[in-house]
Amino acid sequence: MSVSTVGNGRIELSARTALVAVGDLLAIALFVGIGELTHGINPILSPARFAGTLTPFYVGWLLVAGLGGLYTAAATGTVRAALGRTIVGWVLAVGIAQGLRSTSMFPGNAAVTFALVSVLVGGTLLLCWRGAIAVAK
Repeated sequence: MSVSTVGNGRIELSARTALVAVGDLLAIALFVGIGELTHGINPILSPARFAGTLTPFYVGWLLVAGLGGLYTAAATGTVRAALGRTIVGWVLAVGIAQGLRSTSMFPGNAAVTFALVSVLVGGTLLLCWRGAIAVAK
């Protein structure tokens, strides 16, 4: 069976890929939402702030995931592949997000401690999600 792809085969167009992408975006939103709450900001009452904090992470993740082939069957075909590719992709995405946060376009700033927290907390959520999807294949 042939699978439609875009981006020179880096993104497969399938229901499974859509499910993985939605789960990724929810995991990242959960990470940012938890972070906002721990800093006394209610994401529901401050949606613009939440969106401003979330956007750099979405941009970083979607750029890395798209270019890195993280939306292919191979990326979640095994638990090992899912975990290995996800952590590398997330570390790169956090780097991009930190770069974007260092501009005046987004709230916050680039900070090593926040980058480490982002890698650990956001990475844990993504690893759990993508590991689960690999097991459930």
